Parts: sequence; structure tokens; C-alpha cells
Amino acid sequence: MKLLLISDTHLETDSIPPYLAGLIGDYDIIIHAGDFSSTSFYRALEATGKLRAVHGNTDEKELQQILPERLVFEAEGIKIGVIHEGALSIVDTTPMRYLALEMGVNVLVFGHLHRPIIERTDVLLICPGSPTKPRMSEPCAVELIIENGSVSANIIEITGQSCSYIDFSRKLDQDRK
Repeated sequence: MKLLLISDTHLETDSIPPYLAGLIGDYDIIIHAGDFSSTSFYRALEATGKLRAVHGNTDEKELQQILPERLVFEAEGIKIGVIHEGALSIVDTTPMRYLALEMGVNVLVFGHLHRPIIERTDVLLICPGSPTKPRMSEPCAVELIIENGSVSANIIEITGQSCSYIDFSRKLDQDRK
């Protein structure tokens, strides 16, 4: 089973951008860890019939009423938890590990940081970053593969707008050459 993990899209559109739409067909489940921003974009993803999602802190009130704050479901025997906020730091994921244990999940997917994290201890912690509004990273998503009770995760680079820090860093590199 293949799952596409995204978060923090912050889109005000009623259609899925081509760079995401091209990916969706390859996956059995799409997990969105909050901050759609608009109900219209949520509805576009929901129409795929593959969406599992939670609301984020910037989502419209309607989305906050439709979507849960936390979600737990099972995929091929693996318990997956989804939440938007929780991580306060990209360097210390200890609170997220404890949250995963509290929720009783093998994998915890969270958003809010706009930057990818994949960390495995006794649980697998994943922040998929943002395919549309990254922070100090390239636009991305995460592919989660569940096969014969084994779970693997890989960052997927997505074509799109980099954050201004990355653009600035590239310019400095070019100026040095």
C-alpha cells in the first residue's frame, strides 16, 4: 500500500494543482495533516475518494467543524495517527514521540513546520513539509509504503516555489562562483 503525505498546502482553490494531481493517481491513500486553508481545496482532495485528514490552525471555521483535530486509522495492520500541531521544533521531536505513544500508533504524521522530517525510533514520526509553502526547504511531500508489515518513508521532491531562504542561499552560491 502506498500513501501520499502532505500538509500545509494553504491553497485557496477548488482544484488540485497539476504537480499534485499527477502524483495522486499513484497512491491508495492521501493523508493531509492540516492547513488546507480553504474548504474548496479540501473538497477537491476529498473528491479523490482517498483523503484522510485533520484540520490545521489556519483552516476556515467550516473545516475545523468538519475535520477532527486528531485522527487514528489502520492501514494493512499499521496504526497511523494524524495531527496538525504538536511539534515545536525541527530538532527535538521528543514531544511528538510521546504523543504517538499516547495515541497508540506506529506512525505519527504531523504538519505545521512546513519542513520535512522523517525520524524513526520505536515509532515513525513524519512531517511531510509543504508542497506549496515550504520553510527553509524545497517543496515536498512524503511517500509512505506499507508492505508485509514493514513501513518505509521517502521524501518526494515537488516542482514548485522554494522558500525565499533557499532562493537567497542559491543566489549566494551563484555569486561566489
